[in-house]
Amino acid sequence: MLHIEGVSYRYRDATSPALTDLTLNIPAGGVYGLLGPNGAGKTTLISLLAGLLKTPTGKISLHDQPLADARAANPRAIALVPQDYAFYPMLTVAENLRFFGGALGLSSADLKAQTDAAITFARLEQVTAKRAEQLSGGLRRRLNLAIGLLGQPQLLLLDEPTVGVDPQSRHFLLDAIAALPEAGTTVIYTSHYMEEVEAICQRIAIIDQGKLLAEGALTDILHSPEPQLELQLDQALPEDIAKRYAASPLGHLQYRLSLTSTAALSKLLDELAAANCTVRHLNLGQHDLEQFFMRLTKRSLRD
Repeated sequence: MLHIEGVSYRYRDATSPALTDLTLNIPAGGVYGLLGPNGAGKTTLISLLAGLLKTPTGKISLHDQPLADARAANPRAIALVPQDYAFYPMLTVAENLRFFGGALGLSSADLKAQTDAAITFARLEQVTAKRAEQLSGGLRRRLNLAIGLLGQPQLLLLDEPTVGVDPQSRHFLLDAIAALPEAGTTVIYTSHYMEEVEAICQRIAIIDQGKLLAEGALTDILHSPEPQLELQLDQALPEDIAKRYAASPLGHLQYRLSLTSTAALSKLLDELAAANCTVRHLNLGQHDLEQFFMRLTKRSLRD
């Protein structure tokens, strides 16, 4: 559906490119997670897809059409819901929706139908007469999303859509976003919250410093034949043991180690006992998304 081939981008006077030879194939009909630390190039890529920046190097196509041609043929094909609130605070919810629907060129009949549908989808029925500045953080996020859906986009770009909301609102937003592909909308979802991505994304891409580090089905990425072991000890892990098990620090006297199999755990415990290391806490399991990210980038997603 969306094909990104060899895309590079450098901002004027920047010492390094924001994107370098990035290639992605994003299928239709799902929620696609785009992950990376701050400065990784996520915002640049979203801006290129939304038409806010021009692609100087490489190609981007939507349904086998160059992106510019696809947007010219259907200006509502792609919608961006930015991290910042994209509405007028002094207007009411209903006035904001009518204004942005009008800006999309919707006819009177379509404007009413799409405004009503957006209000119902985002569950804004009780606040349509309220000014946007009077809304809670969760309701503002829901209004942001509702505005993005007015044109029934084929591709919806969501940039940190749950920042600053309470847990109940976050749960509603995630359920609502996860349901969008059923209505024919493909979603590209950026977030700093790993648990959100694991909950609603079928495929993900991880980029850092403008380069693609990993891409694929989430289930394939998280599957690992090598179990991950997390340990907390009473003293520093001996260097020879750390080297043999590819240990990485997690915190004070906390480590993550790679085992060839669960059967190797007893041998490791014997080695620790011989080194007079007492295990205070042990957790043996498979990769989660944050662990996988840390292995690739050697830093937290929130850096």
